[in-house]
Amino acid sequence: QVQLVESGGGLVQAGGSLRLSCAASRGTFSGYGMGWFRQVPGKDREFVAAISWSGGSTYYADSVKGRFAISRDNTRNTVYLQMNSLKPEDTATYYCATSKTDGTVPFTDPHDYGYWGQGTQVTVSS
Repeated sequence: QVQLVESGGGLVQAGGSLRLSCAASRGTFSGYGMGWFRQVPGKDREFVAAISWSGGSTYYADSVKGRFAISRDNTRNTVYLQMNSLKPEDTATYYCATSKTDGTVPFTDPHDYGYWGQGTQVTVSS
């Protein structure tokens, strides 16, 4: 069983940057795809970015393309989300997750993910 812990969230002004980290405190996600999702109260969880197990393939939601970058370090069992040019509409709780099956390609559907972290809050002020 994989246990994921996100960190790096906080309060930032519009236009600023944050770097989220997601580490496996137990188990490993080597061989699995990883994804970042976000959610605001009253809305469904939204796909943000995903990366294949090798890191060779990435995929982004249109709303973050060109501003966010997902990466991973399998030697550290950590995946990152670099967020630049943040906007107030990026405010949400951000979750990382591991894919249920081998992560040859990035997955965008939350149902393709099995283990989830507890989330980290990102607040962007205008």
